Amino acid sequence: MKPTTRRTLAAVITGVAAAVGAAATPAAAAGSVPVPVPLDGVSKSLGMEVPKLGLEVPLLTPGAPDGPRYVTGRLLPDRTLPQMPVTGALPGAHLQAPLPHLLGDGFDHAGFDAHASDLRTLAPGLAVDAPLTAPNPNNFGLPDPKLPELGVLAPALRTVPVADLGTGPGL
Repeated sequence: MKPTTRRTLAAVITGVAAAVGAAATPAAAAGSVPVPVPLDGVSKSLGMEVPKLGLEVPLLTPGAPDGPRYVTGRLLPDRTLPQMPVTGALPGAHLQAPLPHLLGDGFDHAGFDAHASDLRTLAPGLAVDAPLTAPNPNNFGLPDPKLPELGVLAPALRTVPVADLGTGPGL
């Protein structure tokens, strides 16, 4: 292969890699990936306007769990199985459907936009304690028996979904 051909091939590969990297970076930073639904073929085959549809698929990111916490008087740590946080987004949707001037001359489409909303979750956790107390100096250093403890840490879900519904000119 000639050096000119190698340089040209390297330049093309570098340009493609830069374009793919530039396109992937905003999607990863936003927490969701936009997915357009191609309906142009249906529009051309039927000879009429069809709705425009786009979706946003969330990217889930696991976080670092809070470690076990040691508590005075217990043999086992407070959160034996810690809760795992997961962040991401709710799926979004964008839809524009044509209207045949039902609402007057200025309204040509109805639109629905549900943007991808931030989502924060915590998986359920487990808190367990042994059926023995810590060593008791009054009992020659032996632990005292007690009832075992078992607790489930409830999962959590935090989000604020937002959606817009409206009409307007053009499609």
